[in-house]
Amino acid sequence: MACLPVSRLALMNATTPNARALYSMDRANGAELAEFLTSVPASSGIETSPNGGDGEVSKSASIAKRRGGSRNRGDRESVSLTSAQVRNLMASERHARMIGLPFTRMLTIHWEAAGVQLECMAKATGRFTDLMTKVLARHGSSTAWLWVHEGGPGKGGHCHMLVHVPSKLVSLLLRRQMSWLRRITGKSCRTRVIHSKPIGGRLGLERSNPELHAVNLEAALAYVLKGMDSRAAREFDFTRLEPGGRVIGKRCGTSQNIGRKARSCWASDQ
Repeated sequence: MACLPVSRLALMNATTPNARALYSMDRANGAELAEFLTSVPASSGIETSPNGGDGEVSKSASIAKRRGGSRNRGDRESVSLTSAQVRNLMASERHARMIGLPFTRMLTIHWEAAGVQLECMAKATGRFTDLMTKVLARHGSSTAWLWVHEGGPGKGGHCHMLVHVPSKLVSLLLRRQMSWLRRITGKSCRTRVIHSKPIGGRLGLERSNPELHAVNLEAALAYVLKGMDSRAAREFDFTRLEPGGRVIGKRCGTSQNIGRKARSCWASDQ
């Protein structure tokens, strides 16, 4: 599979109409998300280390062991991604490709619209990834994922997630995701609370056209990281940013198999 470097995401500074359209969205409703994930033209060619600074979390936030320190407080507030968090998320995405679990779908969950308070959003996301990971495992598939929380007036608390889901299990994911939301929130949710689209606009793109999938994946990651702070933007040459909004608790996370400890162990075995 072709692996494009993501140390600097060129699409953040691109001037083509398709690249500019990526950042014209002010919220991730279904139509805008679909347009974003298909914006690149064809010619373009499970627990983690609980390190709050890097944004690594356990596979289920509700059962994660708490550690002391202001960086890991559940009530800690933030308004943007830090350089350390951006660096970890970018490295995690690269590692997912290296171990054969490239991200194939982008999910957006509007937790506030589902009735989840801002301070409970991290627990809700952790529960969702736990349920998703267990169901995929029962059907013989490993997975990898990363997520970023955002907030702010008009949008409310919501989660952007990139995840590896094999094409043959996508229908299973779509059938189960509303029941997972009911289990997490304790009530029925409107279908528009969650949006799930294939990266690149069609299933199996990572196999049928890996180069095109890699370009679309780079664009998806760029969108997920758009709420970084100014220091991170300078470090990674990002110029097209959007406010990430107020978040309480963990702002981002990854699955254990692509987290910092997993990457270190993998590198030592090579």
